[in-house]
Amino acid sequence: MSSYLDTLNDRQREAVVHGRAPLLILAGAGSGKTRVITTRIAWLIDQKHVYPNQILAVTFTNKAAREMQERVGRLVPLDADSQPMVKTFHSFCAWLLRRHAALAGLDPHFTIYDDEDALSLTKAVLADGVPAAEAKGFAHAISRAKDDNRRAGDDLRSFSSHPEFPEVFAKYEAKLAESGNIDFGGLIQKSVWLLRENPAVRSRIQQKFPVVLVDEYQDCNGAQFELLKELSGPQTWLAVVGDDDQSIYRFRGADVGHILSFQDRFPGTTVIRLEQNYRSTGAILEVAGQVVAHNQGRLGKTLWTENEEGAKPRFVLLDDQDREAAWASELILQSPGTETAVLYRTNAQSRAFESAFVRHQIPYRIVGTLRFYEREEIKDVLAWLSFLGNPRDEIAFQRIVNKPARGIGKSALEVVSEARGPHATWLDAVGLSLPFAKGKAKSGLDAFLTLAGRLTRRLDEGEALGSLVAAVIEESGLGEYHSDQDEVLNSSKRQNLDELMSAASPFPGGREGLTQFLETVELDTMGLAADNTDAKVTLITMHNTKGLEFDRVLVTGLEDGLFPRDETAHDRDELEEERRLFYVAVTRARKELWFSAVRRRLLHGRFLDRSPSRFLTEIHPESLEGFAAARPPADDGWAAGQKVFHDDYGTGFVVKKWYNAGELVLDVRFESGRLGRFLPQYTPLEKLASDD
Repeated sequence: MSSYLDTLNDRQREAVVHGRAPLLILAGAGSGKTRVITTRIAWLIDQKHVYPNQILAVTFTNKAAREMQERVGRLVPLDADSQPMVKTFHSFCAWLLRRHAALAGLDPHFTIYDDEDALSLTKAVLADGVPAAEAKGFAHAISRAKDDNRRAGDDLRSFSSHPEFPEVFAKYEAKLAESGNIDFGGLIQKSVWLLRENPAVRSRIQQKFPVVLVDEYQDCNGAQFELLKELSGPQTWLAVVGDDDQSIYRFRGADVGHILSFQDRFPGTTVIRLEQNYRSTGAILEVAGQVVAHNQGRLGKTLWTENEEGAKPRFVLLDDQDREAAWASELILQSPGTETAVLYRTNAQSRAFESAFVRHQIPYRIVGTLRFYEREEIKDVLAWLSFLGNPRDEIAFQRIVNKPARGIGKSALEVVSEARGPHATWLDAVGLSLPFAKGKAKSGLDAFLTLAGRLTRRLDEGEALGSLVAAVIEESGLGEYHSDQDEVLNSSKRQNLDELMSAASPFPGGREGLTQFLETVELDTMGLAADNTDAKVTLITMHNTKGLEFDRVLVTGLEDGLFPRDETAHDRDELEEERRLFYVAVTRARKELWFSAVRRRLLHGRFLDRSPSRFLTEIHPESLEGFAAARPPADDGWAAGQKVFHDDYGTGFVVKKWYNAGELVLDVRFESGRLGRFLPQYTPLEKLASDD
């Protein structure tokens, strides 16, 4: 075992051999936290003679659990019948509840309801006629409440403002109890209450697992935190590993406060900081540290490395998102063998990169989502466009005629199909079948026919294609339909629809423009038919990069309003989470790091001026190439202290002026406290007299 300890640095070794007192391991990015966890388990078995099956280690994914189990097995010999219990939170709770099903009010052979089952159960307790989106909203709110360990009867206003939500929650729980089953969100919550209300069970579990370790502790939600408290007794060897600077899942219920307050919740805690980074160059870590240091809600640590200092991260400012995608393509083609990740804040941003990579024949894979033109909401609108261009398109017709639901059932569609002659369009068939339709089907078919006729006239009148796409999205009901899904699923379908509108805007109006656009989409779709798992280029959102690393990282779309998002401007907690996301993105890079922003971005079919992200202002100029000062012109008319007005942000004053590749850049502090970065050549700033 000493040979394994010899491979650790001083702080890692200190964490591994720490005694019984509660232990908080603050593990910075790339600091070898998994090695520390697995070596501590091995050390406890080998040196402290803890039986392997007395050790409980919980994490968040099955992949991480398998990796930990395998690593421990390589460090110490383990019998097949004596293994550490390494599980996800949910799988551990399922194990616990099956052994105490009667006390938990469950059938011993209970079924675990997934999200679809939970939605069906929610619908079953609602009155007839409740819209599907509202039912989904209730189901989502119930799940979030359980994640925070709330029960029916608690204050639930932070999860849903709907006045009927408490009643729906109570009915849902009663119906779930009748079934003897449990939903996914209830696994942890019910385990907490099982242990809390049954001291004998709690005592037995604490004796069975005198060693408890938790990985990725910064991602814990309220129920997981409460579970940990119930599992920990006075004699428990409790150790948690996490990084407060990488807590980025607030939208899933994770609360960075659990790691920040760990020392208060578990008195006598020892804190060990793992600050040596084995992944990145010194120059990359310097930039990451400078930005995240602006967060107030952190325990604090400074990453360092024995790796080479490396090249400074570089910043480029492009005209628009298409030029940004072309720049990324050119950079990749200069060294196609370099493993590269293109990071962006929202899934919608992938569209420009996908199109550019297809044109340049750059193989890529996209992580965490479908390719842009394969996403449900995009295919819905493209089906409408295809149908407007060719109303004989049966595939498009079948996709759009009853989406969103118009009450057009299978039997009504069979009548429409029978009414269609060999050379007739589907619009002809709908018109012919109307006299034979009844009730909701009749009104639904009539509404569809009217809508299709209206959109067809707009197409034939040569309306700008971007405007026509916007009309399809809104008038078809697809915009509202997918926006409702966003609320429930925390997805970005609406953003994707806006990006589709922007993608169509450069094309001319009329049928010729529509044909060109659909042909371009088809070529982009077919250019790379499937993800290439061997591709050197990865397209990925910043959230999905957690735990990954790449030789070269391009952090794109670094503009205020996009990253950080506009809605975070006046919410410190939200802004700090965005800053942690920036930190995660930066620390994915091993050797080479690029930042990019655009002067104007095409949104909602029109170009909007953009300013570089405030996060860039938090980087010391000498740490970043691309902000190098150029010789200023004799008189640019601007000076620090100049009072200004911006249409969106109000009144402020210039706190700094400098030059980027010869272009004037102004840092402006507004009365709201917001700090913005502007290029006056592209962004209108009105000068005010000091007494204005």
